[in-house]
Amino acid sequence: MSPVAEAVTVISILGNDYSIKAPAGKQQALSDSVLMLKKLLAETKTKSPTLIGDRLLVLTALKLCAQQVELEQQHRQEIQRLEEQVSARVADIAGLIRQA
Repeated sequence: MSPVAEAVTVISILGNDYSIKAPAGKQQALSDSVLMLKKLLAETKTKSPTLIGDRLLVLTALKLCAQQVELEQQHRQEIQRLEEQVSARVADIAGLIRQA
């Protein structure tokens, strides 16, 4: 078996270049991630103009993590809501079968 080809992409964040390997088909996701990070870095810099370097990166990373945690909580709540709906439908169906 041949290994999956990984493209190396060089990205620049806050003046530093990083070589990142992305599996085939994942280059667009990497590009989108880089754009999101740069946008959030700019937003953070606008709100906290005195932050530079690592402090700016850490604060931005914490904001991204907070967003991710919130999305995960919403996802869990949505799954719970859907499971409750499915359970209610199964109970309805079971009741109809018992009546038949």
